Amino acid sequence: MTLPTRVKIVDVGPRDGLQNEKQPVPAAVKIELVQRLQSAGLTEIEVTSYVSPKWVPQMADNHEVMSGIQRQPGVRYSVLTPNMKGFEAALADRPDEIVVFGAASEAFSQKNINCSIAESIERFAPVVEAARAKGIYVRGAMSCAVGCPYEGEIAPERVAYLAGLMKGIGVQHVGVADTIGVGTPRKVQAAIEAALQHYELNDVSGHFHDTYGQALANTLAALELGVWQYDTSVAGLGGCPYAKGATGNVATEDVVYMLQGMGIDTGIDLNKLVDAGAYISAQLGRKSGSRVATALLAKCAG
Repeated sequence: MTLPTRVKIVDVGPRDGLQNEKQPVPAAVKIELVQRLQSAGLTEIEVTSYVSPKWVPQMADNHEVMSGIQRQPGVRYSVLTPNMKGFEAALADRPDEIVVFGAASEAFSQKNINCSIAESIERFAPVVEAARAKGIYVRGAMSCAVGCPYEGEIAPERVAYLAGLMKGIGVQHVGVADTIGVGTPRKVQAAIEAALQHYELNDVSGHFHDTYGQALANTLAALELGVWQYDTSVAGLGGCPYAKGATGNVATEDVVYMLQGMGIDTGIDLNKLVDAGAYISAQLGRKSGSRVATALLAKCAG
């Protein structure tokens, strides 16, 4: 078994992490968070989304945030664009990458975006085409890849089906997402292997939530398959509004600590990353969701 020697981490905290916060998070705070993440060595940051403010009021300041960040060479800034209207709004802000999403669960697709999986992919087709025509990279997020709050366990064949649809419309990379955090290592491996029926290893990433405390184990299981790209969220920010009790994404700090302990390079300064997580946690008025950050900050205070 050959583990990757280097791992690329996409911090989705500013977008996926903050989108469901009940209290408005000021644009200046989001901009500062992006600044601190890139200062810590993050080279991939999911900044915001272009969705109707009626549905996601937290992301209504997308233009302000994107125009306020100080871009650094070598850092890629991605945004979520669910439709052509969102994509056209995003264009003015020059994202390096756009993210489209689909669910491996029909029930989740219906409840989340009121259409079938196949219909959702048809909606994204013009977005993907327009983005690629402008040289913008397109990443696809495949949610509920191992479990769904409505359907329960999701068969790997459903993941393969969704990956095939995404490949068909020109999506360049897919993330296998355990959106509600119910996955365990072998199930996650089966979902990733399903995605690999349509995508090369270099074009597949993992996105694991920690609801049942399995995210690090699932990350290790994905590493065993050679997967070297992961979505994580600083301070473990985020959750899924459609899944009761679903906690946040796996904390970036916890994944980086594990990888460093395994001798796998991330290019990230853990201390600066912990500081970034402490900053946003203080702004939100709560403790960090990262075990590593909690331990390191207690050590410093002690």
